[in-house]
Amino acid sequence: MGGSGAQIARASIGATDVRGPVYDDRIDDRRAAMVRIAGERRDGLCLGPCSRGMLSRMQNLAASIDHTLLRPDALRADIERLCEEALQHRFASVCVNGCWVEVARHCLEDSPVRVATVVGFPLGAMETDAKRYETEVAVDCGAQEIDMVLNVAWLKAGEDRRLWRELRDVVEAAQDRPVKVIIETCLLTDEEKRRVCPVIKEAGAKYVKTSTGFGKGGATEADVRLLRECVGPEFGVKAAGGIRDLATARILLEAGATRLGTSSGVKIVAELSEGG
Repeated sequence: MGGSGAQIARASIGATDVRGPVYDDRIDDRRAAMVRIAGERRDGLCLGPCSRGMLSRMQNLAASIDHTLLRPDALRADIERLCEEALQHRFASVCVNGCWVEVARHCLEDSPVRVATVVGFPLGAMETDAKRYETEVAVDCGAQEIDMVLNVAWLKAGEDRRLWRELRDVVEAAQDRPVKVIIETCLLTDEEKRRVCPVIKEAGAKYVKTSTGFGKGGATEADVRLLRECVGPEFGVKAAGGIRDLATARILLEAGATRLGTSSGVKIVAELSEGG
């Protein structure tokens, strides 16, 4: 019998699924309105009149932002608003918890904004099979990017081969979708950061990511520069955690980040539009 374990498990629920339909006509109407608004706002990244140079800078900045909402108390209306903001400002993606992937994918259908979700979040300390299954479910629900938390204990214990196998399992389950590996830099030594980068690259992931945003520290300029040095110029580096203003975003991009994970994307592009 074909299909992933996630597909088989989801299919077994069938018509008896007590959750009821995921969508209703109001969501369809709201999604259509969001797409229409985004299309109408050809210069929608500006709060007022702006030059072509300013618009270009804002578009470049917005295209680096993963508009993020991972709070456990986020509601459907919050996710819909997140998607609306992402469409308006043309962010690279929205990043949501797994239970909201289908809603976000529906809201962003026929738009260039991608849907990212987290796997093994926020500790990364579960069994590899659980991470693989979570990735399969996310893919089935429509996720286009996977942000996976590394098993920090294995890294500290020097179990690099075990780390590689887990990363490879998730990359395979992602079926060519970009995998970003969260290493939680605040818990690592510089030597551990340097050691893990080749493992991540060899496993087939596309980004190394600094932080979950739920740890004791977030992205720093020093960490981004170190990671960029380790992975080279062509590999992705995502900075996340504590990015709340334009000044911080600029510092991290100049240090070598290619993506920024932040819940403050709207505020950041507004600062730029105001001449920041």
